[in-house]
Amino acid sequence: MKKVGIAYHPLNARVPELIHKLSAILQAHSLEYWQCSAWDTAQLRRHFPNTDLIFTVGGDGTILRVAQALNGAPIPITGINLGQLGFLTEIQPNDGSEKLLALLAGKGWCDERAMLDAELQHNVNGKKETLYFNALNDVVMARGAIARIIEVTASVDGAVVDTYKADGALVASATGSTGYALAAGGPILNPKSADILLVPILPHVSLQHPLVLSSASVVTLKLSATSPATLSIDGHISIELFDGDSVTVRCGTKRTRFLRIAPPEYFYVSLSRKLKRTAV
Repeated sequence: MKKVGIAYHPLNARVPELIHKLSAILQAHSLEYWQCSAWDTAQLRRHFPNTDLIFTVGGDGTILRVAQALNGAPIPITGINLGQLGFLTEIQPNDGSEKLLALLAGKGWCDERAMLDAELQHNVNGKKETLYFNALNDVVMARGAIARIIEVTASVDGAVVDTYKADGALVASATGSTGYALAAGGPILNPKSADILLVPILPHVSLQHPLVLSSASVVTLKLSATSPATLSIDGHISIELFDGDSVTVRCGTKRTRFLRIAPPEYFYVSLSRKLKRTAV
């Protein structure tokens, strides 16, 4: 390992102290490193060439931003948690340096996660526009600022499942199954799974059950609403939607990679602990 990146949450007050400690460890091991806000996608991408590992300093949202910027590039991420739950992070700020040193010494294993591809058919000032995105967590079609239910017609492989009268509907990856999808009543998938979830959000007189779909499934969400709604990609890309807009989501070919030191089965130990914490 020769070059390491540090991508950080720019508004977290605890970031400078942790970066100072991390930088000292990297310098002591004569490693080249760079620092950049995780919110500055263009600057992040300029640093990527020849980078062997990216430490994120923040929470899961920081990791999602870096994953978006990587766009499938084979650079692994190791998350240092300064957020709340940290389902995707690997190291806690009060951990000693042993885990960091082990990772820098080439130990650990690669945790490869499936991503989603999304294609938005969008009406902008009477003109049709097609936009493309990838997501590590989820693609969400939801109501906008007005607290009024919308209608989302969900189709799988061209067959209509239901028209949800709801706050919206979402499509999540296995990684995203512990996020918004879980809060909306969806199941938790093994993080190595390439299956995807279709989950209605607070449905009213509609199909209430989430669906677990195969990795080959193609999901389309079509909006019917008199007021604007919102498309959210991984919680930080937000696009205003209008009546007739649709988004098609499938399991993508790109992957996000994590470098981990805890064994794979630790996911279940961590899951139990974190969900109990949220229930308190």
